[in-house]
Amino acid sequence: MTYTLYGDKGSGSSIIEATLAEIGAEFSFKDIDLGADEQRGAAYAKINPQRKLPSLVTSEGEVLTESTAILLTLMERNPDHALLPADPRERAQALRWLMYVAAELYPVIEINDYPERFTPNSSCVDGVRERAKEIWRERWLIVEGNVAGKPWLLESGFCVTDIYIAVVSRWAQQGDWRPENIPRIEALTAAVASRPAIAPVWARHFG
Repeated sequence: MTYTLYGDKGSGSSIIEATLAEIGAEFSFKDIDLGADEQRGAAYAKINPQRKLPSLVTSEGEVLTESTAILLTLMERNPDHALLPADPRERAQALRWLMYVAAELYPVIEINDYPERFTPNSSCVDGVRERAKEIWRERWLIVEGNVAGKPWLLESGFCVTDIYIAVVSRWAQQGDWRPENIPRIEALTAAVASRPAIAPVWARHFG
């Protein structure tokens, strides 16, 4: 199976690209320029009517969207790559925190990046963005307090949730806040970025 991944530098597609690299899947990358709102155009809407990134298309023409759904599909179809722990309790925790970051943190980035979409009053834009940053920090502190491994989320070692956490934690212009406040997540991210298969992907997206 080969794939075509639609995404942009530093976006949610980097989660999928890193996972594809980790499992050794063959794929090509199609750039969709978020800065130019290319994702909102008619051409991309034919692939993903949500007009969001990422989208993954299989060699058979199957279209997959929503980052967690893509990850779960890749895990299901590549069982030999141990993207989730074998132990049921550890697996449950990996899924718990994968869904937490996907549901409670990932959506906040749209409010942070596009606050004008969330208020009819242009004078409130800065306040909306600032509140989004406050929520962002509060929720990351919850994740930080539940990192059980060294350096991974789980004591049992690396899993796909580590990739998800690492990428999403880079967003919302929090570079000055992270080191002092979420050092475990910073260590986890450094470990993800240094994995042999992921390192080139990470360097391309995040330097």
